[in-house]
Amino acid sequence: MANYLKIAVAIDFSEQSLKALDRASQLAKEHNAILQLVNVIDTKSFGAVSAYDLKYAEELKKENILKMEKLEKEALQTGVKEVESIVETGSPKGILTQLPQVDLIVCGATGLNRMEKMMLGSVAEKVVRHALCDVLIVR
Repeated sequence: MANYLKIAVAIDFSEQSLKALDRASQLAKEHNAILQLVNVIDTKSFGAVSAYDLKYAEELKKENILKMEKLEKEALQTGVKEVESIVETGSPKGILTQLPQVDLIVCGATGLNRMEKMMLGSVAEKVVRHALCDVLIVR
């Protein structure tokens, strides 16, 4: 079994991503690993790029940073030794598959965007196909 030093978990605040966070926290404790919470604001879902869209993305980023700080504290309370978080804007598939120095990516089988799963394929599927490290999909 691999010794994971850094475990990333994809967070979109859906029920599935919170289940993935629970599993990633367990693994981080078992491996004495750093837990990295990753939230990506999918700017493609905003439609056309405009000043409004950019302002909305910045407001959403501020809100998500506060939510992520809360999740960080909760993970530390469960016994995870070190937790860090990242909130980015862009393509979740691209950002999650290019995380540096990550040994394992944990994500939920489905997220908030069920329409995308029907139309384009899920973020989880893309991560499984393109990640440079191990991937765990949580149901």
